[in-house]
Amino acid sequence: MNLIARVQGICLKPKEEWVKIKGEPTPVMTLFMQYVIPLAAIPAIAQFIGFALIGIRVPFFGNLRLPIGTALFRALLSYVLTVVSAYVAGIIVNALAPTFASKQNTENAMKLVVYSMTPAWIAGIFNIIPSLGIIAGLAGLYGLYILYLGFQNPMMETPQDKVVSYLVVSLLVIVGLWVVVGLVVGGIFAFRSVPGL
Repeated sequence: MNLIARVQGICLKPKEEWVKIKGEPTPVMTLFMQYVIPLAAIPAIAQFIGFALIGIRVPFFGNLRLPIGTALFRALLSYVLTVVSAYVAGIIVNALAPTFASKQNTENAMKLVVYSMTPAWIAGIFNIIPSLGIIAGLAGLYGLYILYLGFQNPMMETPQDKVVSYLVVSLLVIVGLWVVVGLVVGGIFAFRSVPGL
């Protein structure tokens, strides 16, 4: 798999790229080792740089930075949870297939989830400046459109009248997992910043 070509294809020409993706056999392990692990590292590395070296501008307090060890732990935790949540989302999307008259296919479900996360992972570079991290979230909205195109392709052989409902439920799962990751990471670091804990 050519990582750069796939990223360009899924971000710039998603309709055409889904046709290629559907025809390619890509084992889940290969997908994660060659695509997820490198791309999910982008926001984690940028987050480390942003929190440890650049810092966050806080009114009345100035520029605050996390200690290197704390920023590294935060980035690693975020990275691991991102990779795990992508895998869990793929499993759930696959498990939901029969509910929407679709064909279960773990490989295709993983491709749907993983490739639709590409814009958010690439835009994660903006985490270098923590106040610009919202751009990664906005790029995730484009990822939702890519996910829709993948369902419409149809990667899961979903009947056209079931595409929207399958997409909505899948979105709820994916967004729910993002929220859980955010709460876990935020919660851990909120407690770490409380004196005496």
